[in-house]
Amino acid sequence: MDIKEYISSGILELYVYGALTEAESREVSRVLKEHPEVRKEVEEIENALQKLSISVAPSYNAEAILARIKQKLGKKADHKVIPLESDKGHNWVSYFGWAATILLLVGLFFVFEERNNLREQLTSEKANAAKLEQQIADAREDAEKTEELLAVLRDKNVSKVPLQGQNAAPGAYAAVYWNKQEKKAYIDAKELPEPPRGKVYQVWSLKLEPLTPTSIGLLDEFELDDNKIFTLENANESQAFGITLEPEGGSEAPTMEQLYVLGAVAAAP
Repeated sequence: MDIKEYISSGILELYVYGALTEAESREVSRVLKEHPEVRKEVEEIENALQKLSISVAPSYNAEAILARIKQKLGKKADHKVIPLESDKGHNWVSYFGWAATILLLVGLFFVFEERNNLREQLTSEKANAAKLEQQIADAREDAEKTEELLAVLRDKNVSKVPLQGQNAAPGAYAAVYWNKQEKKAYIDAKELPEPPRGKVYQVWSLKLEPLTPTSIGLLDEFELDDNKIFTLENANESQAFGITLEPEGGSEAPTMEQLYVLGAVAAAP
């Protein structure tokens, strides 16, 4: 700790005036115990304030008070009332004392305001730093997801199955990247329109003869996924894939009128 800088910061004046928070006062008290020079500075501030208080206190002429007492006791023939007048010379000291006190309080006010501004600025900087850290974390997470997706697409064990638009949505398109060994299907739904409220896309694994659809999952929170890449488990011997629009929660069987995309798995060479 730089003691000289600490003393000149104005925090000791605020401590003497009781303008610090409880936590800040405890911290100053700790510093006082550890550093005698800081304790001495606080004592000098307190002494200065005491002198100022004494200088601005009302004072009266001692001789006038004694004359007044003698008058009351009848020991003085002259019954002229002697007013208790303040010592005019001392009044100038009082005025200077008040002026010094006001200047000190104004100085303390500006120090206190500056500390508040610095505290607000520090809080704002901390919030900006936390926001930046979150943005960096999000970017790192996005980069990791991108690397993972690239690894999936480049895996020689992955088969790509294009799904073309059907009568319900002729312009729609999706793709399934199916890893048979890991029994996972990665659904690229970027070209599917956002489902209406209360509806959800459901993905089906199909056997063609006879036609047997098996649900492998829902594309939940579609609107919240920026990449529109969904990972589903698929342990089926799929011959084709289809995606239908179903009521929220999914259906036991596909609604064929709401078949958006459909595509067959290419036969092995």
